[in-house]
Amino acid sequence: MRFLYLVFLFATTGLHAQVINGYAEITAIAGSTLTVGATNEATALFQAGKDIVIMQMQDNVIGTNTGNNAAFGNLSAIQQAGRFEVRRIASVTRVAGTLTSITLVTAPGITFNFGANARVQAITHELLGAGGNFTTTSAISALDWNGTLGGVVAFRVGGTLTLQHSITADAAGFRGGARDRFNYVLPCNTTDFRWSSTAAGTEYFAEKGEGIYRITNDNWRDGRGKLLNGGGGANQVNAGGGGGGNYTAGGSAVLGWSCAADAGGIGGIALSGHITGTRIFMGGGGGGGEGNDDASTNGADGGGIILIEAGGITTAGTCSLVISANGATAVNSGNDGAGGGGAGGTILIDAATWSVAAGCPLTIRANGGNGGSVNSSTHGGGGGGGQGAVIFSGLQPTTNITTNTVNGQGGCNQTPCSTYALNGAGANNTGILSGLSTPLPVELLSFQAIPVEAHVQLRWATATEHGNAFFAVERSRDGSEWSQVLQVAGAGDSQSEQQYAAVDMQPLPGLSYYRLRQTDHDGTSTVSDAVPVRFEGAADGVRIVPNPATDRVVVVHGPGAPAARVMVLNELGQPLMLPVRTGDDRSELDVSALPVGVYTVVVATTDRRQAQRLVVRR
Repeated sequence: MRFLYLVFLFATTGLHAQVINGYAEITAIAGSTLTVGATNEATALFQAGKDIVIMQMQDNVIGTNTGNNAAFGNLSAIQQAGRFEVRRIASVTRVAGTLTSITLVTAPGITFNFGANARVQAITHELLGAGGNFTTTSAISALDWNGTLGGVVAFRVGGTLTLQHSITADAAGFRGGARDRFNYVLPCNTTDFRWSSTAAGTEYFAEKGEGIYRITNDNWRDGRGKLLNGGGGANQVNAGGGGGGNYTAGGSAVLGWSCAADAGGIGGIALSGHITGTRIFMGGGGGGGEGNDDASTNGADGGGIILIEAGGITTAGTCSLVISANGATAVNSGNDGAGGGGAGGTILIDAATWSVAAGCPLTIRANGGNGGSVNSSTHGGGGGGGQGAVIFSGLQPTTNITTNTVNGQGGCNQTPCSTYALNGAGANNTGILSGLSTPLPVELLSFQAIPVEAHVQLRWATATEHGNAFFAVERSRDGSEWSQVLQVAGAGDSQSEQQYAAVDMQPLPGLSYYRLRQTDHDGTSTVSDAVPVRFEGAADGVRIVPNPATDRVVVVHGPGAPAARVMVLNELGQPLMLPVRTGDDRSELDVSALPVGVYTVVVATTDRRQAQRLVVRR
């Protein structure tokens, strides 16, 4: 089933904004187990039964683009940067109260990357309103990204989301670069694109803004070359920093004081070619300004991410609200270079209906921040931040709703102002996207195919569903050629666990395979993993004595199956915890605690899986 996330931001409403999510650094994934590093659970805990967003925040995407030239910081390959999905927690492990690992119900479908230049985090995907309608009680915001955690707001509402407050991730994204404060060396440097941030006596350049590549080499940290979507830091003398990029590129800074060629930072790259409903990014940070009079300014932070899913979104009464992921505007400088603006972040919204009142209009925005200006003779203003992205799963809503993705403006280079650093690139509002498939928080929890007497029982369960039209059970003799056996209607939209059951009355003899194909109302379908079944008719190799039973039964599975594992399933196909004593050819079960009813006894060995019906009476 497709999975969808929505991201939104909020404006000032007079109420203190609150963070609603928990955050955890993921340092490794093995199967369905996530190893946890740093955490922030101040406002929400990771716990069993809760959904989480797993997101690749940064990846090793720079490749060989590390030479001291204008190609420094170009994109080599996007790798997994920006990929994300939702999974449900089965259990967590804590040591002295600190979260150390998360076990999922199903393993991630994405292969996330780890390493020195990558960052993966998990964010709690909060269910507001207990699966029904929800009305906001205060403004909501993202935790600011700190290089490891934060930057994202993520939640879902099963019914209608009524907004009475704003939601924001303004300036919560990738961080701006630090300014250079004192060093003053002539002549202007226009040819170095990376520079050491630590070598004593050579700290002549400002720091690059942060982006989708995590920089670990201090020899590359400063200088006018961009760092993927992070703006370049200014070179000497008194030049401005480049703007951060996201959907569009950030604006570059131009001349410094007494410079005949550009010494300012280059704007961060555009990521529009990679942004989809399943891959999104925080806005890149602006590069820092360079100075010799301690009057330069830092680069500004980019906007964060907002993920929102709701059955509908509405407003009422008299108000003016925003969902906002703007990049920050850099501070103006004095007699030095100014920092670049942060790029807009990303807002992703999946809502079936919209009903926004004329008296309470809504603005949805992911705008770039402005570069800082200077207020003296010719120095260097900062480049404007690139625009972010606003993504709608359906058509863009327009009634009483204004949507903007606007580039930040380049800062002024002198007073009185006659020249400017460059604005963020591209035409405004090109980052508004609609009708994109997005990864909804829906997952198949289980799928079982169990031979019972003369048929095969088929059981499956889903955590949540969105636009689910139907399931088709498909069967194959060899695992390559498939045919449909039966079809079951889906729940459409559901925020609670759903159980399904069906029966194949004419199974294939011997070994065969079953899989589940789920189809949405728009025709999109996904397929589960295949489940092998060895059908042995009435399962002559397994006998249950006595049957019906009252307290104890013996399951005879034969001397050829010494490694047999015996399970008892209830009518929903769920395994039950029962005392079992297994010998070489038989197992003894205590069923005295079971309620009266019909159960399935499954005998699984290394090469087959057989089942018999068990009736419990009193």
